[in-house]
Amino acid sequence: MRGRGPAARLGEIGEAVEASLTFDDNRLASLVFGQYDQNVAHIERRLAVTATALGNHLVVKGSPEAAEKARKVFERLYARVRASGTALTLGDVDGAIQETTQQGTLFPAAEVSAEADRPVFDQIATRRRGAVRARNTAQDAYIKLLRSRELVFAEGPAGTGKTWLAVGHAVSLLEQGHVERIVLSRPAVEAGERLGFLPGDMREKVDPYLRPIYDALYDFMEARHVDRGLQTGIIEIAPLAFMRGRTLTNAVVLLDEAQNTTSMQMKMFLTRLGENSRMIVTGDPSQIDLPPGQRSGLVEAVNILDGVEGIGRVTFRDVDVVRHDLVRRIVTAYESAAHGEHESDRNPTPRRRPNA
Repeated sequence: MRGRGPAARLGEIGEAVEASLTFDDNRLASLVFGQYDQNVAHIERRLAVTATALGNHLVVKGSPEAAEKARKVFERLYARVRASGTALTLGDVDGAIQETTQQGTLFPAAEVSAEADRPVFDQIATRRRGAVRARNTAQDAYIKLLRSRELVFAEGPAGTGKTWLAVGHAVSLLEQGHVERIVLSRPAVEAGERLGFLPGDMREKVDPYLRPIYDALYDFMEARHVDRGLQTGIIEIAPLAFMRGRTLTNAVVLLDEAQNTTSMQMKMFLTRLGENSRMIVTGDPSQIDLPPGQRSGLVEAVNILDGVEGIGRVTFRDVDVVRHDLVRRIVTAYESAAHGEHESDRNPTPRRRPNA
């Protein structure tokens, strides 16, 4: 297998199986293993195997199924760094694990073995970042909906890539000439502070609310291109209140943090859609900052528009968090606690009667 990728040897060790891989390029192998072999350790935890890396050689031990999956994951990661030449993140490793798992359910084993990096998950490509591949089935479904629907709702917890992938998709459509501009918006919902008391003009007042969108833009575009786009109006970033009365044509329009819109704001925003435009609406229904008793426009819209032709919806869960392992565990803990509270509300513990 020299020149094409890692060579693997399988042998039985008691009830376990050993997979031995030798990579052709020591430098690329070090990128696969990660700094201080952190990627190897991550795969050990995720797949319940033990792995020992030495130079360009790797030995994986575990159950037959786990060892074989780990072997395919390492082969996939090696093919990826061989194509890009760049270091991997733990998110890339998680993506390879998810993609390998999905691949095994879609293709016969012979086909999977013949092509270690068969593209299973969809991807977004921009000039600055190149190809960005989905890291899990939810992101894959999201990207597919972005390509095929005129309006897409994406709900779920922080760290699942809802906004980041939406901005990447918008940038790719702009670069390919499918749209003429990008319009990015957020509701400026105050959290204990009044906008009027913040220093500066209107743009300086609302910029803190829009900072996550700026960060995503700079991830997918060169800084000079972002700055030029903002100056010429090709890229427009504005609070939701500025959308009223407009018809947005030949544009990608993104509304982020949509859980903090009111019913009237959401209806106003959705009816701004013009000819040859796409809309993406993202939000986390578990983080609504509206005053008590006021219904979220996002929650209402996804219910009213369910089943309408041309509209797509994807729901991310805590297991789809790709930002950091700890973020995933935090989201899971909060969801478990909220579920426990709901259960206790439905089934209150009865008081004990005093003993006679």
